[in-house]
Amino acid sequence: MDAYGIAILGSLIVYLVVGNLAGRKVKHLDDYFVAGRNAPTLLILGTLVASVIGTNSFLGDVGMAYSGYGTPLIWSVPICVLGYIFGGLFFGRYLRRSKSLTVAEFFGERFASRRIRVLSGVLVMLGLGGYLTTVTMGAGLILPKITDLSYFQSLIVVWIGYSAFTFYAGSQGVIITDTIMFLFFSVVGVTALSFILGNSGGWFDSIAALATLESREGIISAASYLGPGANWDSTTDIWIWTVIFSVSWGIVFAISPWQSSRYLMARDEHVVMRSACITTVVLSVLWPIVYFAGTAIAISNPEISPPAEAMIWAALNLMPTVAGALLLAGIIAAGLSSASTFLSLTGFAVTNDLMTGKNLDDTRKLFLTRITILCIGITALIIAMLAPPNVFWITTFVAQVFAACWGPVAFMCVWSKSITEAGAFWGMLAGFLSCAILKLLNVLGMLTLPVYLDPILVGAATSLATILVVSRDGSVSEAETAFFDKLHVAPPELSDAKEAAATMLWPKVLIAWGGLCAAALVFFYARPYQAATGQLSNGEFIVWSGELLLALIFGGLLSSGGLVAHWAIKRFYASGI
Repeated sequence: MDAYGIAILGSLIVYLVVGNLAGRKVKHLDDYFVAGRNAPTLLILGTLVASVIGTNSFLGDVGMAYSGYGTPLIWSVPICVLGYIFGGLFFGRYLRRSKSLTVAEFFGERFASRRIRVLSGVLVMLGLGGYLTTVTMGAGLILPKITDLSYFQSLIVVWIGYSAFTFYAGSQGVIITDTIMFLFFSVVGVTALSFILGNSGGWFDSIAALATLESREGIISAASYLGPGANWDSTTDIWIWTVIFSVSWGIVFAISPWQSSRYLMARDEHVVMRSACITTVVLSVLWPIVYFAGTAIAISNPEISPPAEAMIWAALNLMPTVAGALLLAGIIAAGLSSASTFLSLTGFAVTNDLMTGKNLDDTRKLFLTRITILCIGITALIIAMLAPPNVFWITTFVAQVFAACWGPVAFMCVWSKSITEAGAFWGMLAGFLSCAILKLLNVLGMLTLPVYLDPILVGAATSLATILVVSRDGSVSEAETAFFDKLHVAPPELSDAKEAAATMLWPKVLIAWGGLCAAALVFFYARPYQAATGQLSNGEFIVWSGELLLALIFGGLLSSGGLVAHWAIKRFYASGI
């Protein structure tokens, strides 16, 4: 076995051992579903990041960046990550107050409705089951490149890798292994970028090379790539798509089951608010690193096909053997971390929200959940073997549907007393159907919509309109009102002055971080790009351009998120809500 195989096998063994040791702490249903509701900030941070950065980031997203769209992807990041601020502060901490085991259970209790709980559970099963399939595919694509395993054999190895500890340990194992994987692939991601840039002469030489790269003209410009095979016809279309893409993903990060459910495990609300701010900072670093690495690979080889394999090619050709092996192990880790989250949440939804099981005690329900998780994992494996792998677009199709069908309901159920059970149910269903049908017709080539009528926008608008129309003619029950009022009763920890001071530190860090990012992008991106393209003359340090605007917007959005967080958290402490 060579270094690549040893690195991947060694990491798998570590995750299995740690995950199964964590499984020994599972004594009750709360331990298995929500890790005993006692996770500290580091573990919530780790599982938030690890569950969202998977093989789709290192393969699908990198493939998009390599193909010429690194600029819009990088500048989508600050909008996307602001979802953690709005999600954690205005939804996640109230979700935690509910003491629910799943997000679907929370919706069902909020509206005193079995059918909303079942519908939410079905959407989780379909959405996260599909997402589980894509990350399984992504990890399965890597092993055949570095081992003698076939794609199908690789899928089985990957499936065993994430199923074993998820089946036994549930959330107790997932959040610990997620955190280990997050730290691991963060380090190898930074290392990979250094080697990829080093092969091109370093940072500033790489910027100059990309600015004048004939095979990808405009690859790092504000105009982006519009050459042969471009996905869009104009720069305007590219940036409209980017805004829609980033806003929809921001909503996904705010309310999706695989992100918001992480807050159910938090030790207290301080952990929820701190982890939301810190995750925003961390992902504003990690994603640009991954996207820029994918973009820079085009300097060394602009002919990699399919583009999704660009990072694998870099690991095998631009990096020393040990570093390349660790990078591939890190990509596998990213896939396993996401897969374990999706697998566990899908299993939880089926047993907790779809099956009645009211007469089952904790022991029997725990057994049933483990069997369900095993069956779901096998189903995902079979689908991965039969379906053609297309990591980026399948992930986008599956994940963003939650923005359309859950987004309006999630925020309104916390902040509106007028939303009714019927409004929530039909709004959620209408948002899902309109978005999913339009996306399916688009994928099949039966319908072409202008970029400004993205199915996500149509779905979200349909959901919101349905909620408002149906709720207007309905009434809110006493049970719904009582649960709503209960959500707005502050827990005791909010009155702890010492903890409050520690929490208030992180919005200030985010504000400062945004300013630092803007300055760094001006100096390390906008100015060297302008120098390479001949825009500077007569000793000018920098001139006004689209690239300079993007640099300022990136940092400005992050600082704005920090300001919102500072205002909101201060208000929460002052008013006790």
